[in-house]
Amino acid sequence: MEKVYIFDTTLRDGEQAPGFSMTSEEKLQMALQLARLGVDVLEAGFAAASKGDYEAVKLIAQEVKGPVICSLARALEKDIDLAAEALAPAERKRIHTFIATSEIHMRYKLRMSPQDVLERAKRAVSYARRYTDDVEFSCEDATRSQREFLYRVIEEAIKAGATVINIPDTVGYSVPEEFAQLIEDIRNNVPNIDKVIISVHCHDDLGLAVANSLMAVKHGARQVECTINGIGERAGNAALEEVVMALKVRKDFFGDLYTSINTKEIYKTSRLLCRITGSFVQPNKAIVGDNAFSHESGIHQHGVLSNPLTYEIMNPEDVGFPSSRIILGKHSGRHALKKKLQQMGIEVSEAELERIFEKFKELADKKKEIYDEDLEALVYEEVMKLPDDQPVSVLHYQVQTGDKLLPTATVVIRYMGQERTATATGNGPVDAVIKAIQKALDLDTKLLDFSIKALTPNTDAQAEARLVIELDGVRSSGRGVDVDIIKASVVGFVDAVNRALLRKSYILSKDRIREEGTV
Repeated sequence: MEKVYIFDTTLRDGEQAPGFSMTSEEKLQMALQLARLGVDVLEAGFAAASKGDYEAVKLIAQEVKGPVICSLARALEKDIDLAAEALAPAERKRIHTFIATSEIHMRYKLRMSPQDVLERAKRAVSYARRYTDDVEFSCEDATRSQREFLYRVIEEAIKAGATVINIPDTVGYSVPEEFAQLIEDIRNNVPNIDKVIISVHCHDDLGLAVANSLMAVKHGARQVECTINGIGERAGNAALEEVVMALKVRKDFFGDLYTSINTKEIYKTSRLLCRITGSFVQPNKAIVGDNAFSHESGIHQHGVLSNPLTYEIMNPEDVGFPSSRIILGKHSGRHALKKKLQQMGIEVSEAELERIFEKFKELADKKKEIYDEDLEALVYEEVMKLPDDQPVSVLHYQVQTGDKLLPTATVVIRYMGQERTATATGNGPVDAVIKAIQKALDLDTKLLDFSIKALTPNTDAQAEARLVIELDGVRSSGRGVDVDIIKASVVGFVDAVNRALLRKSYILSKDRIREEGTV
């Protein structure tokens, strides 16, 4: 048996995707679940990118036990110093330093000669070793780098003390056979490569990130850098859930390779990320999409009922995929609620349970049947919502609509401590109320995406509204849940606005770093 290490970069590379930025507390919630999932290395952020990233890395280093906690750092002493400071509380820590090695990056981005890049890489790894014995070095844009130069940089990084060498397909340029050959060539041409772990970090610009990662593993890589739901820069990264389940399901092809991932936590982890970021997973997404284990064709249904293996290559239970079951109602007590939450893998404090129970009772009075999805939405609304003292809150709204009435909404909001009132018309009640809020705010808010769906069956189902906005060039997403579609939309829009205002300075402070590249 030989282990493949899972390096999760959801909180660093994944978080760099537009609309996916998280606060420190949100990152901590995600990190705790990633630890339960069983990732080997958790890249908590890019400590030098901003004060917010530094604080997030430090908080995770203090609170999260189990995985190695990692921070990215450019091949600069100031970056490495900040990474080391933020990682100081961690039981186990790794500094991940990088520099570009492709001709196009060296010439146009770094404006450095190959020799200067080589020297910078050596110094960075050696300097990082002052803080920890676990140092990873990445050759940014490795797949477009000149081979002999790439071999030299890797060799010098190993001599300087690197314990992990990462080969990123930074722009998602490679195809599987080509990437596999690159790993083979590195193994055959770099002295002492057997003394380090070869890692791969693939982007999905051609939709090949998972395929490239798996072929690299087949040819000797023993660490895969990936993200939950495949989120990340541009088209995203290799999806953790797909890499892990491919290795598990296709043992006939991959042999004795295994990971330490608790696959039953996969679905919960995916859903948590969606709740935090307000993002969607497309229904046909492998492993965690709503349709991943659904069968509509009569032939398929017949086969699955006879034997699930006819059309399912894995059991839904293996990835923690739930079945919606009615289990609680208005007569249920705190003990039953707590027990059910534990069965769902959700741990809450007594104070949080009390708040959740109150909201649960309110919901039970509105709905005859309470489903797992209802409880999940309720928990994340109460436990993971933004603090109460947000810049924007809706004090009152009223909507008039009908088949012969022009939908008209009036809102009273509080913005930065001041009450504001506005009235607007729209194509429908939701459109009218959102336009009224935009008018009252008088901010440059653009609604980029809006969707709404029922969480459970029946006409009394809770509606989940998800919205993506842009405020002064900063993207953010928000979410609202209620049995009233209009209220869910109002809550989701205000949530998106507050998150945009909260993250605006946080995101802008990272632009300086982003321009200089990441793996």
